[in-house]
Amino acid sequence: MKKILIIEDERFIRDNLIELLEIEGFSALGSENGKMGVALAETYQPNLILCDVMMPELDGYGVFAEMRSNPLTANIPFLFLTASADMNNIEKIKELGMNEYILKPFNVESFLQTIEKYLTD
Repeated sequence: MKKILIIEDERFIRDNLIELLEIEGFSALGSENGKMGVALAETYQPNLILCDVMMPELDGYGVFAEMRSNPLTANIPFLFLTASADMNNIEKIKELGMNEYILKPFNVESFLQTIEKYLTD
């Protein structure tokens, strides 16, 4: 079973994503902030990380930097979740080497198709 870690500070969104992913047959775990998410990624070793960009304590950019600098998490596919369609935000995501990001709110079908691309063996 594929494991997905969701790092999202908004409980409603986090819980809905976990429920959706579990209905689709994934094992999903949520984290309410970036610091906790980094620790869970090291322990949980997910197949994919979905991370909000704007969060208190440690934002998505900080989480991404920590994940890529840690040999235990460096190769885990990482997708940003963002509610900001601001071009500066999107350009920053692309500069980090992200091929894709998921803009909230999203269509469930396209969301599932996007994550499936990163979960192929």
